[in-house]
Amino acid sequence: MFILELTYTAPLERIDALLPAHVAWLEQHYATGAFLASGRKVPRDGGVIIAVAESRSAIEALVATDPFAQGGATEYRITEFVATTTAPALALYRETLPS
Repeated sequence: MFILELTYTAPLERIDALLPAHVAWLEQHYATGAFLASGRKVPRDGGVIIAVAESRSAIEALVATDPFAQGGATEYRITEFVATTTAPALALYRETLPS
């Protein structure tokens, strides 16, 4: 599982201009099951996405397709973790530690 932390590198006017394309991108990846949750940070200087993928390289490739990233409006920090404990609603995403 991955935490994708976005930090805006452009003024909010540029972010707002790219927002419809970014939202469409999010919806596309919710439909494939890659994204589990997302939203703005408070204060509004970026966002957070909880995602699943088979590898870090797959997440890096996916992040590169974000209109915010393609437009040079955000930087991504990618944190991979093993979700050994989850809420019941996320039981499908529970993982076991590698041996």
